[in-house]
Amino acid sequence: MPVRLMSTAAAALLVVAATAPAMAQEQINIVGSSTVFPFATTVAERFGKSTEFKTPIVESTGSGGGLKLFCAGTGSNTPDIANASRRIKASEVALCAENGVSEIVEAMIGFDGIVMANSVTAMQMDLSLRDIFLALARDVPDEDGGTRPNPYETWNQVNPSLPEIKIEVLGPPPTSGTRDAFAELAMEGGCKTFDWVKALKKSDKSAYKSLCHTIREDGAYIEAGENDNLIVLKLLANPDAMGIFGYSFLEQNSDVLQGSVVNGVEPEFEEIAAGNYPIARSLYFYIKKAHVGVVPGLEAFLREFTSEDAWGDDGYLADKGLIPLSAEERKIQANRINGLSLLNM
Repeated sequence: MPVRLMSTAAAALLVVAATAPAMAQEQINIVGSSTVFPFATTVAERFGKSTEFKTPIVESTGSGGGLKLFCAGTGSNTPDIANASRRIKASEVALCAENGVSEIVEAMIGFDGIVMANSVTAMQMDLSLRDIFLALARDVPDEDGGTRPNPYETWNQVNPSLPEIKIEVLGPPPTSGTRDAFAELAMEGGCKTFDWVKALKKSDKSAYKSLCHTIREDGAYIEAGENDNLIVLKLLANPDAMGIFGYSFLEQNSDVLQGSVVNGVEPEFEEIAAGNYPIARSLYFYIKKAHVGVVPGLEAFLREFTSEDAWGDDGYLADKGLIPLSAEERKIQANRINGLSLLNM
């Protein structure tokens, strides 16, 4: 049987096919943060109804879990977008690069407060950041300038002005961006109110972070997975328990749940937007640029998310609990996102 030689043009096409991401999907695939999940889902549903494109698939995997999937490579078996309730880490950018995801577009979409909430049938808690740290840290400072395993079992042992009820807090697992942000803003915020601990940051940053960020594992803090709705149900079943989740879930369940006052500030929309509420963070999603122009509707989805009808002051995402960026910042971010400006760490 005669052997047929491949033409130069055909060979070139094979090289392109081998190096380009193999894409056969018909809809956008989004993974990541449980906090960003309701916002992404709302935009996806509107997008599916108002355009010729299929409704994007949105999964709640946690920020860390979503970015791990996102960074696994390119192609139809990998996500196009990863939601995150904290900024992508340098280690995650490196993982992406190792797997051929070298071009990432960062989208900062708004703000969110992290709340500690309980049932409206219980007493509303008035907590300081120090109270939160002392209640939930694995180790706490002692009177001699050292540390000891957390001895506190009830809230009034942490602070006599608090009720005599068992410390029982339902919160996200280590893969969650909410957990990362809570450790940085709430735990560390309370930890550094001890003068010698604050000084430790300069002398031994690793020891400082270990003390301030490590949450106890003796049953007072209960990892409740990435499903914030499950936490809500458990709080209704146990009025003495408290839960940690994003402000939007408190907003959606304000008829049955109440947020704790933190450092004298209520977890309210205006207070978070003004920067007064102490446990607030930025929300993001990340786009795989290699999939733009290949996955149907990806660019149009970005335009929908960054429209004033969606993320504006009076947009439909604000109704879901998203705290909008300022008008000026929205314009800057929209230009960056729709212009596909690459991430710069």
